[in-house]
Amino acid sequence: MKKIIALAMALAMLCVMFTGCGASQGEKDATDYSTMTIEELKPLLKTVTDGKLTMVTSPDFAPYEFYTLDEAGKPTLAGFDIALGQYIADFLGLELEIITMDFDGTISELAAGKADIGMAGYSPDPDREAAMDFSNVYYTGGQSFVCHVDNASLFAALTDANKAEYQIGAQIGSIQADLAKANTPDADIVELSKVTDIIAEVISGKLDGAFIETVVAETYAKNYPELCVVLPVPYEAEGSVVGIKNGNTALQAAVSAGQTLLDNISSTPQGEEFVAAAVAIREAQELFESTTARRANPTAIQIENGDFTGFSVNANYTPKELDELKNGWLC
Repeated sequence: MKKIIALAMALAMLCVMFTGCGASQGEKDATDYSTMTIEELKPLLKTVTDGKLTMVTSPDFAPYEFYTLDEAGKPTLAGFDIALGQYIADFLGLELEIITMDFDGTISELAAGKADIGMAGYSPDPDREAAMDFSNVYYTGGQSFVCHVDNASLFAALTDANKAEYQIGAQIGSIQADLAKANTPDADIVELSKVTDIIAEVISGKLDGAFIETVVAETYAKNYPELCVVLPVPYEAEGSVVGIKNGNTALQAAVSAGQTLLDNISSTPQGEEFVAAAVAIREAQELFESTTARRANPTAIQIENGDFTGFSVNANYTPKELDELKNGWLC
């Protein structure tokens, strides 16, 4: 576990790309914040709660955001979105407050002005502009179609998945749900709140396939040999952005100013190392949790109030174990 903690510390140190945050109260104004320096922007930034930067996320999306266990066995948030959020807060001298929820809930919270920023692997979908403002793209990835490895030969092209007899999964409120509707309109599209549930349903055979972001699908496939990343999915707006409280133009300018250090995290050596560190943490945690010692340990951690919302993205759990986790226990 010390190696896992060391990796997490290394990941946080790699967050040198973002600056600035905050939230305006009300609609966008006419001030040209883009010409201001960070030092000029800081006094103008406001947050939902004084002294805090409130961030919403859905930690079922490794390696962006997920739960890992520290040396005491306590669930701890990790991932490169989490580290980036912490860097933004530290840069401004604010306390980071992270609120976890289902993915579609993060969008609703931003739209309602209850959070300053959201980081949940958002794509800059124009349909979301009414709910949030966007930072520049900080990570460029892709989209994929996955299925059970035994069925990979059935899907030589996306059109092969567009059949009424197929059940195709995607996360509620996500770009992947839009892609499922666009590419497999004749199929029975099943939208679930968590990526972990989608993975479990594909592996168990309840779903014939699913649309998942590539880096996330590949992370799970490394630990679930039954899962096959079978096809790339064309998508024009590929990439991830920070969601910003609507109308918060000062915050938007501050984040964008920081991104001039690294125009796109995935296209630089520093960015590649950053992403690799997040994946390494996820893989190390999964290896630890897959050992006989984990299964033999009689100690159980009860999830607070029995709430499983976004709790585990451990790709090493079987579908049965995932069901047990949802009942409020992690063994």
